[in-house]
Amino acid sequence: MTQALSNSTGALPEYEVFALRYATREAQRKNHFIGGDPHDGPMPMDYFVWLIRNDAHTFVVDTGFGPEVAAKRGRTLLRTPAEALALMGVDVKQVKDVIITHLHYDHVGTFDSFPIAQFHLQDDEMSYATGRHMRHQQFSHGYEVDEVVGMVRMVYKDRVSFHNGVAQLAPGVSVHRIGGHTHGMQCVRVHTRRGWLVLASDTSHYYEHFEKQRVFTTMFNVGETVEGYDTLQRLAQSSKHIVPGHDPLVMRRYPAVSAALEGIAVRLDADPND
Repeated sequence: MTQALSNSTGALPEYEVFALRYATREAQRKNHFIGGDPHDGPMPMDYFVWLIRNDAHTFVVDTGFGPEVAAKRGRTLLRTPAEALALMGVDVKQVKDVIITHLHYDHVGTFDSFPIAQFHLQDDEMSYATGRHMRHQQFSHGYEVDEVVGMVRMVYKDRVSFHNGVAQLAPGVSVHRIGGHTHGMQCVRVHTRRGWLVLASDTSHYYEHFEKQRVFTTMFNVGETVEGYDTLQRLAQSSKHIVPGHDPLVMRRYPAVSAALEGIAVRLDADPND
């Protein structure tokens, strides 16, 4: 399929898009850049799942992790992804489509909370997560074996839709393989009231990665990551339409859904605050 990079809005439907913060952890700048950082200091990491919806379609992007993995990996779980989605009026038991950007523990961990969902995944990601590179801790440490096996079981139940590069999932919603962080890493492009928005997920963990052409430490292919920043820019209406996967700034740059959801959920289809 030819990758559609047009920013034309045409008559495409518009979607609401939300970032839901479900966990966090303390970290240092040196943890987030290959080669470290000369100005080391605190650089916390937030964890999100994303919600895309309009009257015709609902997509959940990624399924986070739960209490067991949070304890195992020393993360602060603020609420389960299912609880976060419930605050937005979404019952995970009724969700029909889940986009998995990649199979790392913090993006696929509670997939079994979605009993009827079809999971959308890149061919390259399943091949990578079950292939020869998982012999090496450098590449395997971001995966939980039981979760990868669980997703393989979903394949045998015909509940995984595989994509090879670019795929349109609905009018105005598409996935695009970027690679880099993992071999099958994908982003999501969404048509919104403010134009084309890109949920970068871990194609760019922080704004600083794509803005300054820097690279996160957990990496399979540095070249694909850096080239991928150009793809993000082409897919998005502007650089202000790219939403990174773990940056706490997301919660400050976008308006809260409501006063009650301050610090929990923000509207990405609204203009950013700065």
